[in-house]
Amino acid sequence: MHVSGTITSVHANAENVAQSLSPDNGGFMTVTAVDGCVVAKISGESLRSVIATVDDYLVNLSVSERLS
Repeated sequence: MHVSGTITSVHANAENVAQSLSPDNGGFMTVTAVDGCVVAKISGESLRSVIATVDDYLVNLSVSERLS
């Protein structure tokens, strides 16, 4: 099974937030800044791995947003 999805969030400093999240990609996602938004495209071969990746991403996104 292949699972994929996209998370888009709006940020005043989208470029900074996206850059701070890039080292955490780990091959399961790409993170870019587009028109004031951070766009994370996530994919994996199992639902469990995608859920874990999304969970990690959301925690890191929250921290990055507070620090930016």
